[in-house]
Amino acid sequence: MTTMYTADHEWINIEDHEAATVGITLHAQDALGDVVFVDLPEVGRTFKKGEVSGVVESVKAAADIYMPVSGEIVEVNEALRADPSLANSDPLGNGWFFKVKVSDMAEFEGLLDAPAYDALVKNA
Repeated sequence: MTTMYTADHEWINIEDHEAATVGITLHAQDALGDVVFVDLPEVGRTFKKGEVSGVVESVKAAADIYMPVSGEIVEVNEALRADPSLANSDPLGNGWFFKVKVSDMAEFEGLLDAPAYDALVKNA
């Protein structure tokens, strides 16, 4: 599995072995509605798993973005900062939030796989 999910509705993909890509799920963007602002973390900053690493604001609400794993931010999506609607139009692609150098792969492996996340959303 290269993509895993959190119960807080973030996804993380480790296809790029240098840094994992993080974004919000389809369910999250559906629940938020039209995204109008994103507060992205500072490149070079280190977070522990579960820490707030950003904020996404929509016409309905504001929501924290939680770190799915511990690690250092190595890149943020400047295109998303310039056009927050990418989080709605392509949340699993061009609407990614940031890239993180994972410090503990065991944390990644402990996240939800796609069937487990689908079951979580279905039963929410």
